[in-house]
Amino acid sequence: MTSLVHLAEAGDVEGVVKALAALTPQERAAQAVALEERRARIRADWGACSDELRNAQIAAELGCLTDPEAAADRLLQGANLWALSSRSIPWLLDVVHLRPVAWRAELVTRLAERLRPEETVRFDFLEHLLYDAGCPVPTTDGFIASWLWWRRGSTAPPLRLRDGFPHGDSFLERLRADALTPVLLPVALRRPAVPLGLVEVFGSTLKRHGLRHVLENTNVGALILLSTEDERLVDRATLVRRFFAAHLAADRVWWPDAAVALTSLALTPEEHASVSRERLSLAEPMIASLLEDNTHPLAFLRALALTPAENAPLLRDHVAMLDLSSQVAAYGQDVLIGLDAAGLLEDDVLTEICERVLLRPEKKLVRAQLAWLDRAAKRDASRAGRVVGGAALTFQHSDVDLQERALKLVARHLPAVVDAQVLSGLREAAAFLNPALSARADELFGPAVRDTGGPSAGPSAGPSDEVPPDLLPEVPEPEPVHAITSAAEVAPELAVLLADSENVVAFERALDGLVRHARLDRGTLSKALEPVMRIRPGFDCWCSRADATQRDLYDVATAVRGDEPRDWHIHRRDELFEAHRANGRTTEPGAMLKARLTEAIGLVESGAQPYLLALPTRANGAVDAAALVERIAEFESLGVTPAPIDLAQALLRVTPTDDERVREAAGALRSDAGRRLARWLDRGGAPHWDTTPDKWPAGDPTGAEPGGWAPANPRTGHDLPLPPVAAALLGPYGWSHPHPGMFMLAQLPHHRDEVAARFGEMTHRLLLPRLMDAYGVAGYATHWQITRRLGDPKEADTAVDALLVLAARRQLDARLLAGQWQALTRCGLLMPSRVTAALRAAAGTGAWATVWSILEAALPALLRDRPVNGAGALLALAVECAVRSGARGFVPEVDELAARKGSSQTVKNARLLRDVLRG
Repeated sequence: MTSLVHLAEAGDVEGVVKALAALTPQERAAQAVALEERRARIRADWGACSDELRNAQIAAELGCLTDPEAAADRLLQGANLWALSSRSIPWLLDVVHLRPVAWRAELVTRLAERLRPEETVRFDFLEHLLYDAGCPVPTTDGFIASWLWWRRGSTAPPLRLRDGFPHGDSFLERLRADALTPVLLPVALRRPAVPLGLVEVFGSTLKRHGLRHVLENTNVGALILLSTEDERLVDRATLVRRFFAAHLAADRVWWPDAAVALTSLALTPEEHASVSRERLSLAEPMIASLLEDNTHPLAFLRALALTPAENAPLLRDHVAMLDLSSQVAAYGQDVLIGLDAAGLLEDDVLTEICERVLLRPEKKLVRAQLAWLDRAAKRDASRAGRVVGGAALTFQHSDVDLQERALKLVARHLPAVVDAQVLSGLREAAAFLNPALSARADELFGPAVRDTGGPSAGPSAGPSDEVPPDLLPEVPEPEPVHAITSAAEVAPELAVLLADSENVVAFERALDGLVRHARLDRGTLSKALEPVMRIRPGFDCWCSRADATQRDLYDVATAVRGDEPRDWHIHRRDELFEAHRANGRTTEPGAMLKARLTEAIGLVESGAQPYLLALPTRANGAVDAAALVERIAEFESLGVTPAPIDLAQALLRVTPTDDERVREAAGALRSDAGRRLARWLDRGGAPHWDTTPDKWPAGDPTGAEPGGWAPANPRTGHDLPLPPVAAALLGPYGWSHPHPGMFMLAQLPHHRDEVAARFGEMTHRLLLPRLMDAYGVAGYATHWQITRRLGDPKEADTAVDALLVLAARRQLDARLLAGQWQALTRCGLLMPSRVTAALRAAAGTGAWATVWSILEAALPALLRDRPVNGAGALLALAVECAVRSGARGFVPEVDELAARKGSSQTVKNARLLRDVLRG
């Protein structure tokens, strides 16, 4: 008799099948014990066995079992599920077909009984046995779950299986073509334990293939479509109950996809009412999520369509939503509108809602609120007083169009108002209206005294004989900088610098402190530095740059302590780039910084200089002329010759002065450094370069053609008495790093415009604040850096601050900025609406005349021929600024636009501006 154990050990599946076929049932059963013993021996290493060894063992074991129940148990053991793979099906069928039909039918029944809904198996194998044996269709939960899961896939069965696989390109088509669907699908809906897959995530599929594809290829979609075709297959009432039960029981629901499914389900009014409790249970946690300003539940909440009666207990939650983001507020507003229409909203709550909504910046919300008030007054004339009082809050809104809309609403319902106090309140509220609407308000409410005494008068108070001056920020001088007086103070300053590499003051104080105190007490300084030196700053992006940064001050501290230099030491950097064949380009500012650090390392070792001449006296990097004269005088008394790079940096930083006493003191210096300082002061410091680009129409900036108009690259054209690395700071730059350091400004603190030009289109969060701290001309490049950021939502706030600082210092060139604005806008680099919002923010600080000066210059170019997008909002801002600044005159392009026919916001606001300017 052939040994099945030997064949299994050899991994001979084909041999096992042939041997089983040659053996009698009794002979097969006789070998079962030996096979069990072998399985026990290899159980620990079962996972490491080859496919052939496992297949042969399972085939032999299955062939020796005489009981269908035992065979079912053996097949469904976790370690044996391998036998149901597509590659194993051929030999598995051969083994099963050794048994009679009744045995195979019993195997189907036993497998169906043992299947669990949460653990599906290959249904095509079960289906083959079902058709082959001709037995009744099992309806156990596990059998149905396997059927439903297998039909979802489109993979055809192995060739050896009976061709019972229903063809179809979609899940829905396969269900329609399946003879088992009428038997199993109705049962599946009635069995809560059968997972129907009603909670699905299909967002990406929906975007790629569309809703129809999703409905035809997901469980929930196919069931919804079948429920509309044949009630015998999918009972609608049962599907609706299962849908809501599944979403209530789910650990997590992707609300946008659930909204798509529920919308597709399209509940009838009766179905909607039948699941009222379930809808409320689903809605409550989503409403709590909305109150955290999370917008994800919105679509599902809208699809749930809670009735006013269902929403009434959650009234205060929906009122609270009105203070949140626009999407959440819009949902809360819609619900409250429904409550009011159903008579479930008290008048006091309506007033509160008006107070929360009507001054919000989102025009859509305000318009919806005014429309709600209009409908409320039409439904019930007794509410007219409450309605017009609420609508009058809109008179304080910054948008003139909304003010006009509210005034029309008040006029429409004013005849129904009987309370004299309401009329008095309307007169007071009218003081906030735009002056162009004042005449109409006076006709409606009677004349009222209009207060324009300050910001409290509202954003659009009327003109007065005395126009208050702009409220511009006070701009203090940059903070003074002092030397570190003890070795113990150097380490904390170095730690600050290592944590914030853009901190110029910490860098300069620490650099001077290292040189100063290494000469005075190097041992004490070395000990104080120990904690700071534990974490070495590194740089592992070999493809970037060899440029020095302020963090490289660490290398000077290393020299003080005599530690082993780090891998990224400034003196090793070039070698590292060369070794990795990377581009080790450096910028001119980076080269100057490296030269200073290298020189400082030399001073630490030699002790040749008591401190650094270039230590700033101001936080922007400037050195007071009197302070530098005193420092060089002290060096002369000590017989010290300044290090050349230190002296060059000090000269680039020294503040030009007209103080004769300082100039005389400088002239009295006798050292070479002293004479160079005297000559430097006499010539007014380093020369400046105009950053205006070629062909820019300086005489008529607003006539500039559309374009980016980047600033010109500065170059001095002068021979400067400086080392080449320092003189290069004022010459043309060869390469600019995309992420420059702010120390550039501190290297040339009196050349603001030149440094602004060199930053070009590079972005940095600190650029504008540091530019405003710098000294020097605020020319083309400075204005250009501000202008291009007015349209950037991330930098608009800093751009507004910079604009106001220039205005406060009387350095703002409104025509230049307007010209840049219109050129950048007309070529598509700036969005008009964003610039308008930024200028509105500037005006809102009290700088009405400043903003008007920009608008007055820019409007002709922005309105000429075809007005830019958003011209209506821009003109509304211009109306406010003109009113608050007392502007008079005319703008031909505004007059031409105002003369056009129509009632668009742009035309109406042009008329308002024309009338205001005419006085």
